[in-house]
Amino acid sequence: MSTAAPRTAGPDHLWSVDEHLDDILATVRPLEPIELQLLDAQGCVLVEDVTVPVSLPPFDNSSMDGYAVRVADVEGASERYPAALEVVGDVAAGETDLLRVGPGQAVRIMTGAPLPPGAETVVPVEWTDGGLGEGPVTGMRARSLAPEGATGQVRVHRPAGPRAHVRAQGSDVRAGDRALEAGTVLGPPQISLLAAIGRGTVRVRPRPRVVVLSTGSELVQPGEELGAGRIYDSNSFSLTACARDAGAIAYRVGAVADDADTLRDTIEDQLVRADLVVTTGGVSVGAYDVVREALSSVGDEDEPGSGIDFRKLAMQPGKPQGFGSIGPDHTPLLALPGNPVSSYVSFELFARPAIRTLMGLTDVHRPRTRATLTASGPLTSPKGRRQFLRGRYADGEVAAVGGAGSHLVAALARANALIVVPEDVESVAPGADVEVVLLG
Repeated sequence: MSTAAPRTAGPDHLWSVDEHLDDILATVRPLEPIELQLLDAQGCVLVEDVTVPVSLPPFDNSSMDGYAVRVADVEGASERYPAALEVVGDVAAGETDLLRVGPGQAVRIMTGAPLPPGAETVVPVEWTDGGLGEGPVTGMRARSLAPEGATGQVRVHRPAGPRAHVRAQGSDVRAGDRALEAGTVLGPPQISLLAAIGRGTVRVRPRPRVVVLSTGSELVQPGEELGAGRIYDSNSFSLTACARDAGAIAYRVGAVADDADTLRDTIEDQLVRADLVVTTGGVSVGAYDVVREALSSVGDEDEPGSGIDFRKLAMQPGKPQGFGSIGPDHTPLLALPGNPVSSYVSFELFARPAIRTLMGLTDVHRPRTRATLTASGPLTSPKGRRQFLRGRYADGEVAAVGGAGSHLVAALARANALIVVPEDVESVAPGADVEVVLLG
């Protein structure tokens, strides 16, 4: 969702990385909240606090299979001098009609079953003879095989203190507590908690729908035959995976040939399922840079505030960039460069924060840290550009992986970080303290 037009500048203006990112984040707005069923809300962000309506557990219950007894009746019990108790019945999980445990009595109890009135503690079945009149047992026989297990006598070989093996009512959360805070991303543990307190639906910001498409007549889909002068389309797969990793629902569109009309039609067809469009390739100044040709004129009098601004950024890789909005809903569009490393780095720096902003998160950036550079020689960087080098980070140290070429996909696959070299630095010596973006 976009509510403001991006800033524009003269064609010769060299945008900084921070200017471009600030413009994107000032333009993109969080998606409107909706009510979703629990499983549909996985990966979404809560927009309101959730209060516990009922304590967990809602009643005292047993954490073991065993016998519910009074503490005094098993005090001093041992294998040599077991405590003999009368078994007056069973209580299983879900039972509501509970027997009272009186002096000298025991109720056979199952894990999760309510603690019956009169009982003060639970003796695990392994501490008893299981009602068989012999030595300690390792478990209970199935009810169908041992109906007599619910009556007769049980010998207890060890004492149990007050409320041993009892899960107390409200020991997890109490009614009125705050279960989850607004801004929480709902993963499996949070979904589990919501279900446990009886919430069937929850109010969240939906996961953004991101359409990713690559451009270039030279691109061939993986699995197809690779002809002369062709390369496989890796960018659309890479960026779709990046979008999903960021929390989005991502749709990959097959590579679009270098034809402006075809590209415009393809993007327009995709807008119905897009909260953000990401293109890769065709943003430079070449004769076949189709994205720039197709989208430079999409903002007109029929769509006030829309349009794509193509820019040069003071960064390496990723100097050519495009950003704006398109269509009647002013859907944000990020046009990224086509070289694989350039597109990946650009996505991490600009598209990922945009996706996280659409989700309604406040912390939208990858974590950063400082590290000691390990290298056989100094790393060079072009003056006036912020360089992002692929790196391998571990234990406070980082080493560059591969060269500076923006086509080196194999090196990218080995990297887990980006080494940031500021605009005013042209050389970084081994042992220097550098900023590192952690890629997960």
